[in-house]
Amino acid sequence: MSADAVSSVWIAADWPAAANISAGSSTRGTDLDDLFADVGSEPRWLHQVHGATVVDSSEVAFEQGPPEADGIIASRRGEVIAIRTADCLPVQLCSVAGDEVAAVHCGWRSLAAGILANTIEKMRTPATDLLAWFGPAISQAAFEVQDDVRDAFISVDEQAASCFESNERGRWQADLYALARQKLAKSGVTQIYGGGLCTYSDAERFYSYRRDGTRRRMISFIIMMANRSG
Repeated sequence: MSADAVSSVWIAADWPAAANISAGSSTRGTDLDDLFADVGSEPRWLHQVHGATVVDSSEVAFEQGPPEADGIIASRRGEVIAIRTADCLPVQLCSVAGDEVAAVHCGWRSLAAGILANTIEKMRTPATDLLAWFGPAISQAAFEVQDDVRDAFISVDEQAASCFESNERGRWQADLYALARQKLAKSGVTQIYGGGLCTYSDAERFYSYRRDGTRRRMISFIIMMANRSG
């Protein structure tokens, strides 16, 4: 499922992943039927609750409904794992060898609760052999929060203070991308790509809950393709 093979608009992950790895995020213009047409199976969805639970797709009975979790890992070729976001940060992970992948929904609550560390600990691939890619999320300039959000991060790691800037309203501008980079680095992941796209400011391409109050979501996915060597 290369970018060239898909007629609708979507953002392909720009990272040095193995040839059998395909990942990316949809936009407002993406035809999801086209996007997943050549996969041959429905993506594995989660019931996202802004928590820190991570599941292994091989241990879930998806026919009984989506599991309540905000992270999912997979090691079976041809299986799509996906998350939905509309300001929260989608993080995709894959092994350098191309034999294990993960998709993580990182709102501020999940990040503060340790969702990324939990995902990395559940994967069999060492952190030093993982690549991470950030899909579109709300930028620091658009993400105003109050003291409780900042305190939730600093109570765990004082270095998180560098990811918040005070504003003239006595509140804070939070940098989800920087917070996620810090969390990944703490877990030993240093090969990090993507970031820099703002769902709030780019209304032409992205849905934004904070901007519009919309219930619409972008889809971020990752798959180890069954028909490619890697």
